[in-house]
Amino acid sequence: MEHSLWGNLPLLVRANSKESVEYILQTLWKTRKVGLDSADRDVIRDLLQLQNDADLDPLLVCLRMLIRKCVCENANKDEIQKLFPAEVLPEIQRLLTLLLQKFHREWREDISKDQIQNSTRPISGETDVNFQLSKDKLETMLISMKSQLS
Repeated sequence: MEHSLWGNLPLLVRANSKESVEYILQTLWKTRKVGLDSADRDVIRDLLQLQNDADLDPLLVCLRMLIRKCVCENANKDEIQKLFPAEVLPEIQRLLTLLLQKFHREWREDISKDQIQNSTRPISGETDVNFQLSKDKLETMLISMKSQLS
């Protein structure tokens, strides 16, 4: 992990409780595919008593990278602890190690389910593409298609 990102972890000390940090990690996990919406960002920013996204974003990147590394590499307690450089405060290391261990099995199961879902999708070379069209655009496209078929 990039060295400068670790410098954002002390912001977790601003959280009032272990449960707050737990909530942040769980929210990051639940939104791993779609990203945080503005309401989630606001809640996390409030939990950490931060004023703006410029302070929040580097921390979120660091936590997402840490979560991904722990889950995808199936890291155990010792391996998780080795991820942290010496500059990370010991209490933050202990807290994150504890929480990452707590959710490890659940998150690994989620990854397995995702892989099963992805493997059961038909591989046809076709891709679904969704986009919105105004009624005028749709009519124009249909007229154009009709004229090409004639």
